Amino acid sequence: MDRSSIVLLAAIALAGGVLAAQAGPCTKQILEVEAQIRSAQALQPGVAGAPSAPQSVAAQLHRQPTPQSVETALNDANADGIAALNRAKKADAAGNAGECANALTETRQLYGLE
Repeated sequence: MDRSSIVLLAAIALAGGVLAAQAGPCTKQILEVEAQIRSAQALQPGVAGAPSAPQSVAAQLHRQPTPQSVETALNDANADGIAALNRAKKADAAGNAGECANALTETRQLYGLE
């Protein structure tokens, strides 16, 4: 192995160590959930992994959903999931493992990943 290869490998190892040192208490779990969410984006609504929200009162009145109401519900569920994931990232950056875990649990529930 020549000198330039050794220097390159040392630089990669150093960069990896710096990135690992900057990782928060639940960075790995956040990355896993993000990967699951990305794979769920191609799924149809109602399939495990696609975002969902609690059933509304209107849905219990035996009315068929309109395309607009379905789109609104999906947008709301996506916004809730994104907000929960952002809370997890913020707590992770602050080193707050408990809050991060709570936000990830909420994210998993919203996306049906449990």
